[in-house]
Amino acid sequence: MEQYFSGEVLHGDNFTLDEIKQWYNDEKEGYAGLVSDHENYAYGYHRVNKLYGFKYLPQKKYKKVLGIGSAYGHEFMPIASQIESLYILEPSDKLVSDVIGDVKVIYQKPNVDGTIDFPDDHFDLIICFDTLHHIPNVKHVLTEMHRCLEPGGFLLLKEPVNSMGDWREPRQGLTKWERGIPYQYFKKNLSTIGFKVVKKNHFFTMTSFLVRKTEKFLGNPIYKFGWYIWIDKYLSKILSSNINYHPKNKWQRMYPTEIFYVLSK
Repeated sequence: MEQYFSGEVLHGDNFTLDEIKQWYNDEKEGYAGLVSDHENYAYGYHRVNKLYGFKYLPQKKYKKVLGIGSAYGHEFMPIASQIESLYILEPSDKLVSDVIGDVKVIYQKPNVDGTIDFPDDHFDLIICFDTLHHIPNVKHVLTEMHRCLEPGGFLLLKEPVNSMGDWREPRQGLTKWERGIPYQYFKKNLSTIGFKVVKKNHFFTMTSFLVRKTEKFLGNPIYKFGWYIWIDKYLSKILSSNINYHPKNKWQRMYPTEIFYVLSK
C-alpha cells in the first residue's frame, strides 16, 4: 500500500471493470447515507466556490452546463441566472432536485465505467466539486470531461489532496472508498489530457480540526464565515509547499488539504 499512501499511484486508477463495478455499487448511495437523513442539511461551500471559482468565469449565459456528481445541485445557485440548461450526472436516487433557481434540472445516471454519454464539445461549462475522490478511474473521467467540453469552455474542479486516512478501514463521516487525489496526480495529468490552468488555489489548512473545535461555539462550520475563508486563503498560500498526501506527524498535517482549479479547453 505504500505506493498509494505516498501519492505515487492513485488507488483505483488501474482497476479492472469488475473492480470498478464493485466500487460503484459501494459508493452510489454512500454520500446519501451521510446527508439525506439530515433534515437541516444546508450546502456550506458557496463562499469557497465564489472566491476560488465562479469569480473567474466570464459573466455570460451558459447554454449547456454539466454537473458531475452534483447531487441536489446546490452548488449552481450562485450562477443559476446564467444557466440555460443544466444536466447532472448523479448515481443516487435520493439526492435530486426539480429546479435550481428557475432552471429545471435534467438528471442522468452515470455509466459505471465513467464514460459520459454526451457528444464531443457539447458543454460550455462543467462543474465537478468533490466528486472525483469517490470515483476509481479518475483519469478516464477527466478525459471524458475534456472531450465533452467545447473549445474555450470551462471546468471548475475542486478536490481534497490528502488521503483522508486509511480507506481500508471504516472512517467516521466518510464513505467506504473515498480517498483524496494527490496534488502531483493533477499536476501530471491535467496538462497531458489537454486542460489549460486558468487559476489554481490551495485552501483549507487545518480546517477539519478547527471545525471540530469551534462548531459548537460558532453555531456553524467555520468555513461558512467570510473572515475565516480569507485567513485560510493566505495561510494556505504560505503552507502550500508542505503538502503531504498521507501525513505521518503533526508538522506534515500543517498544509492545505484541498485544491480548486479553474480549467479551460
